[in-house]
Amino acid sequence: MLQELRIHNLALIGALSLSWPDGASGLSVLTGETGAGKSIILQALGLLTGGRGAGTWVREGCEQAGIEAVFSAGAASGAVAGLLEEHGLEPEGDVILVRRLLSRDGRSRLFVNDRSVTAKVTAELGSLLVNIAGQHDQQQLLQARSHLDFLDSYGELFELRQRYAADYAACRQAEAALQALREREAGRERERDFLRLQLEEIRKIQPAAGEDEALIRERERLKSSEALLAHMNAALRHLGEAEDLLVAVKRQVEQAVALDAGLMPLAERAASAGFELEDLRSTVDRYLGQLPTDTSRLELIAARLADLKQLERKFGPTLADVLAFAGRAARELEILDNMDEEIRRAGQAADKACRQAERSAETLSQARARAAERMAARMERELASLDFARPLFQVAQHRAARLGPTGRDEVEFLFSANPGESPRPLAKIVSGGELSRMLLAMKCLLARRDAVETVIFDEVDSGIGGQAAEAVAEKIAELSSHHQVLCITHLPQIAARADWHFLVTKQVADGRTSTGITLLDEAARRAELARMLDGERAGAETHAYVRELLARKGRGSGA
Repeated sequence: MLQELRIHNLALIGALSLSWPDGASGLSVLTGETGAGKSIILQALGLLTGGRGAGTWVREGCEQAGIEAVFSAGAASGAVAGLLEEHGLEPEGDVILVRRLLSRDGRSRLFVNDRSVTAKVTAELGSLLVNIAGQHDQQQLLQARSHLDFLDSYGELFELRQRYAADYAACRQAEAALQALREREAGRERERDFLRLQLEEIRKIQPAAGEDEALIRERERLKSSEALLAHMNAALRHLGEAEDLLVAVKRQVEQAVALDAGLMPLAERAASAGFELEDLRSTVDRYLGQLPTDTSRLELIAARLADLKQLERKFGPTLADVLAFAGRAARELEILDNMDEEIRRAGQAADKACRQAERSAETLSQARARAAERMAARMERELASLDFARPLFQVAQHRAARLGPTGRDEVEFLFSANPGESPRPLAKIVSGGELSRMLLAMKCLLARRDAVETVIFDEVDSGIGGQAAEAVAEKIAELSSHHQVLCITHLPQIAARADWHFLVTKQVADGRTSTGITLLDEAARRAELARMLDGERAGAETHAYVRELLARKGRGSGA
């Protein structure tokens, strides 16, 4: 539930703060003159929970607007906790802090528990924390394409709908694969000939992985073969000279050993050096034997590298790319050679996937039919409690010719407020006041089935008066007994039921207009209710009626 809301530099608001007790359900109302800025406060919550913002929202003369809301974490639903954990946003304490900074250039920064997040995350989180009902929702209620979502929400069918959506996607993917093969079959011979020509060109040269790099290394070595010959021949000559010198050394040492036996180790070392020189000379001699003495190998390497380069230009840019292309082409050729079998298998896969989608659609349709029956009965009870004498509400379910992303069903709400009249589509019959009450009935119906604890109504009382106003006030008060409800209202009947009554006002100071908000005490609340009833002309009868309205709340009606 919402604990605090802080706004600064947004539209007419310079600085504003609202707060509620931790985890408290109940009804909060915002009242005030038209144009005072009541809707700005609720629109700020909308911006905080995924609404689109613009630089024009920033207060004149300021560079940045800020909105911050604190929600109690202890009572948060499992879905909220799961979303926070998924994105590494677990709260450190008992609150969830959501913040948005909006710059004049239109850029936004969003934070959850002081960690930067995307607008998508705040929208997902906002949908789990707050349910805002306003004029947009009224328009949705008039649009038949939105009715399926209302039904699935009531029937808690979105998990079933997601399973169907996965099956439907698999069906469409399999059908697309089959269609691609059929389209390809028309140009099969031409494509097959072209692939064969490309493969033949590559296979004629028979490139090997890493061959170009090895040839380049060999080419560089061959280019330096003349210098290698000169160096290694010189080394061989010096080794011969060293052997001759070593023979003389060995002879002198052997004569010295005859005079001093202690020099025997030195004689052994001289002999060992002789063996090492001999081995070294043999190694150099073998290396010289491997060096080419003509340029024929260089010419062969140059020709081979040219062939490889030609392939790289056509199928590369590298030799590895050429070999990869050859592999793909061979596989494509195999598919083309076996196209009939591929089409047969793809057709079987598409049939299987689409039969599964049909079964999922049928399961979903049956679940919707059961939910539609329950929903119609519940809506009629809700509407009856909102001063409709004998309401008739139906959920018409039609089967489309083809499967679609949400199933095979087309759903439309039908309604009749008058006995003897057949139910008709909402857009053709309901008035503004009837639509407001119908939206309230729908929101109350859905609020009992979801885990969203904070419900916000933006002028849901539009077009309502008299006994209907009493019924709407009773219904909102009933909802607030187990939800936190925030309501912008012009009806004193609703305002009188509030647990917290905030007055929104507009002041001008130093040439600047600002919106402010005050939590009313009992005396100020009576004065505001009297103003809502009769304006500045409120007299004794009006104040007596105010006391009666407040007494109804005191007796616990709707609480």
